[in-house]
Amino acid sequence: MLAQLSVLQRMRLLRASAAAIPSAASEAALATIADHPAMADHQPPKSSEPWLRQQLRSILYLVAGVFSAALALEAFILPSGLFDGGVTGISLLAARFIPLPLSVFLVALNLPFIWLGYRQLGKDFAIRALLAILALAIVLETVHFPVVTQDKMLIAVFGGFFLGAGIGLAMRGGGVLDGTEILAVYLSRKASLSVGDFVLMLNILIFLIVAVVLDVPTALYSILTYLAASKTIEFVVNGIEEYTGVTIISEHSDAIRRALTERLGRGVTVYAGHRGYGSHGEQPSPIDIVFTVVTRLEVSQVTDEVNRIDPKAFTIMHSVNDAKGGMVKKRALH
Repeated sequence: MLAQLSVLQRMRLLRASAAAIPSAASEAALATIADHPAMADHQPPKSSEPWLRQQLRSILYLVAGVFSAALALEAFILPSGLFDGGVTGISLLAARFIPLPLSVFLVALNLPFIWLGYRQLGKDFAIRALLAILALAIVLETVHFPVVTQDKMLIAVFGGFFLGAGIGLAMRGGGVLDGTEILAVYLSRKASLSVGDFVLMLNILIFLIVAVVLDVPTALYSILTYLAASKTIEFVVNGIEEYTGVTIISEHSDAIRRALTERLGRGVTVYAGHRGYGSHGEQPSPIDIVFTVVTRLEVSQVTDEVNRIDPKAFTIMHSVNDAKGGMVKKRALH
């Protein structure tokens, strides 16, 4: 189960978790932003969190993710006959037509991806992924959750929500419950398809098979399940404080800089630039460009200050998948 628009970000999160034991910006752009003067007001301190606490936190994430995914499968998705994308969806399809438990297919179909993860991300990641998937299989066989509802719309929405939360929490713990991401990244290095393209094509194929072999309504409800899980994964991985880069071009750039630093307490960088071509032709006069990185919750404060000073200011905003150091606030789930 994957979120198409943030696969690379989540793979970066997995790499970071495995080494320690996730767009609009590329890897190079993110690296540049992390070292940008707007974020370098203070040298970021080295992590002082004890090793044991890090491991316990990762284990808690993995356990919570396993039980959330098991709840989604047993209480919502399996009783209703709906499906999901990725390896989970393939496992559900296989269990529908082959008289073997779902847990068997989840483990068997994920093993090749775990091996790829070992080759791509290292032994620690592969061990965590294998343990998480084995734990999910054991919970599915030993812990039984009651069926919550028969309403397929509620099943699609909340089944996808709990499944996405489970996969996202497992990723925060440094493992995975679905190995499609690993294969997507691997194939994107060998072919012209991007990671997002591969994931989209795989899931389209899964839902087409469901529509042809079973029926169209089941496929449509399954797509809703997939979309709900995708957005939940994105929320769990990114958190509510998703970062936004804001570039402001204004003749009153110094007043805007002071407002952002003094009134809002944000770090900024000022670029020296000049105007290009507009309705009045070339304007070679120099102009300062203000850049800052804020959380999504702070965007309205920044725009209010800019509009108060210069309603005609040209403001550009874009999502930033990750940022650390300087005056950027720490994410709640990290």
